[in-house]
Amino acid sequence: MPTERKDSRTAFILANTELIAPPHVPEIRLNLAHEAHDLWHRTEEDLQEIGLQPPYWAFAWAGGQGLARHILDNPQIVAGKRVLDLATGSGLVAIAAARAGAARVSASDIDAYCEAALALNAAANNVEIAFSNADLLALPPASADAWDVVLAGDVFYDAAMARQVSAWFSTIAGPGRTILVGDPGRAYLPRHLLIERAVYQVAVTRALEDSDVKRTVVWEFAGEPAAEAMPAALA
Repeated sequence: MPTERKDSRTAFILANTELIAPPHVPEIRLNLAHEAHDLWHRTEEDLQEIGLQPPYWAFAWAGGQGLARHILDNPQIVAGKRVLDLATGSGLVAIAAARAGAARVSASDIDAYCEAALALNAAANNVEIAFSNADLLALPPASADAWDVVLAGDVFYDAAMARQVSAWFSTIAGPGRTILVGDPGRAYLPRHLLIERAVYQVAVTRALEDSDVKRTVVWEFAGEPAAEAMPAALA
């Protein structure tokens, strides 16, 4: 990324966010939107003019908060391992993995603003995280050999993306690799491929969600239909 453009994105983030702790992960501080509703709609309008993506990086989404909490409370999942945070957004889950003792943490997102957001947030939490803006879902399965653990918070909100993520997870799942997903009940969650591992009640903003608290589940990707391993109420 050209330095001038990167500096511009960093300046935009600093002007529209403040360094605060997400409610469910108070150990971590992130540059999050001052006014969630205003920034979201302002950026949607800007999108038509300058091609700016909706600012997913400016919010601590429920799925990411639940997954980050799970990693911090169960550090053995990532300790000493190579970790990928897919569709990192603010970098919350990646930061949690680094804080939990991962040997190396990589974060990916196709939104160019995420690189600047991640750099600011990683520095605020004294961790080092590598960033890639490559579309990992388009890469061959062998590309996943670089990671022992793959994490994804709140990635099943869109039908097309859900199909892509599910297909990619299916190709990279296997012995020696753990794939965990944090999800607050999004419409396109592939429950038949998942096993429930933990449940959290995560406080969120009504500007972006339909309630003040979202029941958020941490799922493990099974790689094959796993309905028999799920609670009957969720099958």
